[in-house]
Amino acid sequence: MSISKARRASASKAERDLDVGPYALPTTVSRASLLKGGSDRSFRALIADLLTISTRMEMVREHLGCRMGITGPQYSLIVAVAHFQGSNGISVGTLAQALHVSSAFIASEAGKLARRRLLLKRTNLDDRRVVLLSVAPAGRLAVDRVSDEIRAVNDLFFGALDAAAFAALSSAAGALIESSGKAIKHIASMKGTPQALRGLAPRVMPLN
Repeated sequence: MSISKARRASASKAERDLDVGPYALPTTVSRASLLKGGSDRSFRALIADLLTISTRMEMVREHLGCRMGITGPQYSLIVAVAHFQGSNGISVGTLAQALHVSSAFIASEAGKLARRRLLLKRTNLDDRRVVLLSVAPAGRLAVDRVSDEIRAVNDLFFGALDAAAFAALSSAAGALIESSGKAIKHIASMKGTPQALRGLAPRVMPLN
């Protein structure tokens, strides 16, 4: 028997020796509030559902951005600026805090949108270190053109929620923003974490 065949035979025997029955997955959480009868099955189902929802929200965002000729994150950015700008505009730092992303990310994407004349950037006269963002006339037209589609998609996406369920989900999402931030900081502080992840910050951009 060749050396390669001997190795494969040895590996197959080792695998058979390890196959001693079904694998019992260790619980993935320890908090009593997240367990049901000592089982984390419901928790794991929730995680799977949340990942599916997240993927579908990203698909919707990319679609709406494409309809406006921009990226998904840029779509979220321009809609957020429209929501927060008021009469004077919103600062890069304030918008970054509201969207849970870095100021550098907002500044970079806002610059791209400004060059396309979809956003306006101006210096805050009260503090010239601050840049204020607002939606340019061309940006308003771009949003208005797809506003009917935005409403239709959102009504379908969240149509399963009544007022009470919507309020409960909003509250739970806000709490998870805070607690998930703690989890990300924990990951970034762990020994052996790749350098690319050490400055990790949750990049949560709302659908609209």
